[in-house]
Amino acid sequence: MSLVPQIWTTNELRRRGFESPELARLVRSGELTRIRRGAYGPPEPQAPPVTLHRRLIEASIGELGPGAVLSHGSAAVMHGLPVWATAIERVHVTRDRGYGARQRRSVDVHGAGLTADDITVVDGVTVTSLARTVLDLGRTRSWEQAVAAGDRALAIGLGRDDLDRCLDRMRGWPGSRQAARVSACLDPASESPGESVSRVRLVEQGLPSPILQYVVRDDRGQAIARSDFAWEEYRTIGEFDGKVKYGRLLRPGERIDDVVFAEKQREDAIRDQGWQVVRWLWDDLYRPGVIGDRVRRAFARSAA
Repeated sequence: MSLVPQIWTTNELRRRGFESPELARLVRSGELTRIRRGAYGPPEPQAPPVTLHRRLIEASIGELGPGAVLSHGSAAVMHGLPVWATAIERVHVTRDRGYGARQRRSVDVHGAGLTADDITVVDGVTVTSLARTVLDLGRTRSWEQAVAAGDRALAIGLGRDDLDRCLDRMRGWPGSRQAARVSACLDPASESPGESVSRVRLVEQGLPSPILQYVVRDDRGQAIARSDFAWEEYRTIGEFDGKVKYGRLLRPGERIDDVVFAEKQREDAIRDQGWQVVRWLWDDLYRPGVIGDRVRRAFARSAA
């Protein structure tokens, strides 16, 4: 099964009558995209990084040779896990060997042990398993990136036992302690990368663990809202506001303004039940201490 639209090698294009000057002209004009050295494809000017990485995988896979297993960010893309653009600037593969990594043009080769349980096939391509992919990210990427991927992996079927067994096989490897920390933090109830990163920030800023996807009820026990985070003891609700979130709430014929107004009514109903409401955006996740300060102020208001 092809991962992406057709990829053409330089040799294939030359057999069709395209010489180097013509190929260079087509690339300059935007009629052809140079994906990597020796590989071209149709232009996709609006393609997101994940789509571009799948193109790079297909353009590279023929040169990887036997025994190469897509891993790290590349495996995350194949599994449909959220991944940061910096993790997929190059194709990542792992080979079952004891010596270290090396770079080959657009490919990073990692040397590490691989068992049968660490390997699976996605879209006809050999990749590391969900568990191995999450823990490799945990060993090599930031805590927030690995948690976002791991939360999603648990939500689509990764078992805790699989994670534990894979982590046990990694004992003593570089980054294995960090991977263990990631594993302990994962929660399949997290519904977006923004919520996953929010949870990491809450831990980093010393706040008590919240309840995820908490249902707020009125005095009659009727559900009036579901929140991203809740601290029952402090009667405080936390909400991550991502633009995509509002887009998901749109019904046919509705505008963003309609959704924002409905969200305000929802928040008023939550406050009417005696809850504090704290909101934050993507930018706030990267402003030191901002979320923690807001939540603590809400705790103080609730106690007053």
